[in-house]
Amino acid sequence: MSAPVFVSYLRVSTKEQGRSGLGLDAQRAAVAAYVTREGGEVAREFIEVESGKKSDRPQLAQALAHCRALGARLVVAKIDRLARNVHFVSGLMESGVDFVAADMPSVNRMTIHILAAVAEEEARAISKRTKDALAAAKARGQKLGGVRQRKDTGETVMTLTSETRSKAAGARTAKAKTAAANLLPLVMEIRAGLGEAASLGAIARRLTDMKAKTPSGKGTAWTAVQVQRLLARA
Repeated sequence: MSAPVFVSYLRVSTKEQGRSGLGLDAQRAAVAAYVTREGGEVAREFIEVESGKKSDRPQLAQALAHCRALGARLVVAKIDRLARNVHFVSGLMESGVDFVAADMPSVNRMTIHILAAVAEEEARAISKRTKDALAAAKARGQKLGGVRQRKDTGETVMTLTSETRSKAAGARTAKAKTAAANLLPLVMEIRAGLGEAASLGAIARRLTDMKAKTPSGKGTAWTAVQVQRLLARA
């Protein structure tokens, strides 16, 4: 009887990297321990650096594709490594790929739904606490921004303080770096496959053919400049 084959999917958000118990090393160890107990082997590992709230995950898509190609089972360290969203978990279950959480290998498909619902509620509670904290800061007189009316349309729009603009710019930069980290393994794989023909333009065309999301997440048509910037960020 052949050994069971697994595809490992590890996910961290930027803030979680290096945090005890949530980092890549801890997840990798949990997955390895489970696979060893099952007498199986990990055919390939995929790493995603992304927020748990987002459903557009290129590395997860590749992991699922490998599972289907190899007839393998997707394994994660914890159920919250997949998502804090019941709808997302439902879609994953409908993908036709069997998956297991190493920390709770005996849970059934219904239990996974319940656990995802609990995680989703936790994320909603965190969001509410953040909004409440902002409201409290505003009540204390802390300046968060203001409103103004556009002269051309009469529309009321939000204005930001210089500090808020600076934080927003930092968040955009961090998001771009995260996107680059997500896409880098795929770009390196394409470059290795193209060999001497691996120009920026050739890589861009291959990414476009694969319908990989651009760093902005708004399209799939890549340019050589976007590839160059991605490599620079990574």
